[in-house]
Amino acid sequence: MKLAALALLAAATASAAATAVANPACTAIDDDAARLRCYDAAAGRKPAAKPATAAPTPAAPPPLIAHATPAASGVGSRWELDTGTKAPLFTFRPHRQNYLLPLTHTDSVNKAPYQSTLDALAGAGLVPPGSAPIDPTEAAFQLSFKAKMWEGLVSDRADLWVGYTQRSFWQVYNGDVSAPFRDTNYEPEAILALRTDVDVFGLKWRNLNLGLVHQSNGRSEPLSRSWNRVYAEFGFERGPFTLAIRPWYRFKEDAADDDNPDITKYLGHGDLVATYKAGRHQFGLLARQNFSSGYGAAQLDWSFPLYGALRGYAQVFTGYGYNLLDYNHRQTVGGIGVLLTDRF
Repeated sequence: MKLAALALLAAATASAAATAVANPACTAIDDDAARLRCYDAAAGRKPAAKPATAAPTPAAPPPLIAHATPAASGVGSRWELDTGTKAPLFTFRPHRQNYLLPLTHTDSVNKAPYQSTLDALAGAGLVPPGSAPIDPTEAAFQLSFKAKMWEGLVSDRADLWVGYTQRSFWQVYNGDVSAPFRDTNYEPEAILALRTDVDVFGLKWRNLNLGLVHQSNGRSEPLSRSWNRVYAEFGFERGPFTLAIRPWYRFKEDAADDDNPDITKYLGHGDLVATYKAGRHQFGLLARQNFSSGYGAAQLDWSFPLYGALRGYAQVFTGYGYNLLDYNHRQTVGGIGVLLTDRF
């Protein structure tokens, strides 16, 4: 039986092949591939299925190029000079530093402003002769803010600001005299801020501020101190370094009304403030010098991170003009505390 089946299969295959070979329709086809397909069809062969071709992977879209806004600089942010720093009018911003020094100590107490009072108390036997009711250790704090009142005053480069700074010196540890505030300095000012953005000797001259400022301690004679000035402040920066140079002119007052006619002898005709950021630490220098009289002052600052926005703050001052009451008294004062906002 098996031999008979094989014989029949061979005969059928041979018959199909013979039919394909003798097929005149296939013989007449010139194209080799087409002729081969014709013979395969005549022989009963099915063409091999073409392998499925995977759909081409769509090309990835080109990456989006992010045009990030450059980070605002310290000067640019404080004076709204950079893109993205503009705030609505009358928005309060930090002006100078805002800090609290719970502990300061001076190496030289200024007794002169209180001398007449001390003499009277000593004459009444209430205090020993030569004593000073002023404690060399006290607390100090500064509050300083500003707000833009008019944007584009003269051009799109000129804005009008008002600012206010208050420094207070508190004899908080002096319970013998009921822990009074020894002195408070009030300093309101109006500022025309001009955006410059000019390269000068490797620095970027960012702004020119023209200011009118009054400073006083609100006291009566013999403790009253006050003066009025105009100034031009030139602000520069380069990377982590900032520099502000501020010459000023004091308005003259009537001799009868002038509480401190020689104040420029000790506080000079301008100041310089430089800051440098090293990571999250900031170092500052304030310097004044009257080259005619030889009197001046310098202050060193260091702020460092504590917790969140709260920063530690150390301050050392030496020279004349620690405050208005002590404008003509030389001393060195050190303090430690916390800072809420730095200069920049």
